[in-house]
Amino acid sequence: MKCSGKIRRTAACLIICFGIAVFTACGLYDKDIGADRSKVYVAVITKSTTSEYWKTTFAGANAAGAEYNLVVTYDGPENEEDYETQNNMIRKAVSDGADAIVFSAVDYNANASAINEAVEDGVKVVVIDSDVNSDLVSCRISTDNYKAGQMVGEAVVSGDEDLFKVGIVNFDQNSENGQQREKGFRDSVEGNDKVSIISAVHVNSTTEEAKQATIKMLEDNPEINIIVTFNEWTSLGVGYAVQELGMAEKVRVVAFDSNVVSVGMLETGEVDALIVQNPYAMGYLGVEYACMLINGEKIKETDIDTTTTLITRENMYIPDNQKVLFPFEQIKN
Repeated sequence: MKCSGKIRRTAACLIICFGIAVFTACGLYDKDIGADRSKVYVAVITKSTTSEYWKTTFAGANAAGAEYNLVVTYDGPENEEDYETQNNMIRKAVSDGADAIVFSAVDYNANASAINEAVEDGVKVVVIDSDVNSDLVSCRISTDNYKAGQMVGEAVVSGDEDLFKVGIVNFDQNSENGQQREKGFRDSVEGNDKVSIISAVHVNSTTEEAKQATIKMLEDNPEINIIVTFNEWTSLGVGYAVQELGMAEKVRVVAFDSNVVSVGMLETGEVDALIVQNPYAMGYLGVEYACMLINGEKIKETDIDTTTTLITRENMYIPDNQKVLFPFEQIKN
């Protein structure tokens, strides 16, 4: 089987809102295969399925599936720490006859064996968003997480505080993208005498755990005047903590990703900057490159960087930035 439709090279900066109308009109295929197996089957397996980030990723994947006449399924565990369920999903996709898997790893090391087994069974694997420790992956499509972490550092030192006393709230230490973001941040501020990292914690990737960890951090370290955090759920948790403590005027927050709530926090002051990724492009390109691999095309670029944008209260109303923050609303309007 081959993918039908003309394969085209798509820029890594694929506009986030492009093709969401396909998602809205058609919906995504159900994760249980009962579809036309005369078509190429691509299984998209991500770290979870519930956040706006992943819904946007699925929109991109579905648009590519529609364009290239593929069966595209989606699945992910209920929480972003459950690598065992992810491994079971990988094995099920293989047993269901997937031609390719587009994958975002919960755990850099613990997901590696299942991915290697899939490739050894003849399944092409494209990684998006969060990497896995496998040399058998054909292509990686994601934010340059190290550079994104450096963007956080640049946003921190752009403030007008006399001294930057920083707290870090990061997610699972076994997730490669979070660790690269933190490393990029730390390296970017290393040697800056105005920056002190006062405290750093790692939490499960949930809003509530991030909120409670942030509250404790601020209570234990009242000198902290900046908090940095690195994904959608921890960003919400940090924002809620600052809101609950009434510390929006005292603590500046540089966070990651966006949804309606975090954008509202950007407006009202609990969050001061958002590093916004391009999950739509990851989903779209992940499926497109999977189709290319299935067709036997040689991929020249095996590490593809999608875009990130720094959104602040000062630039959030610029039309291009509104499209980044509210991709679904652009289609409705």
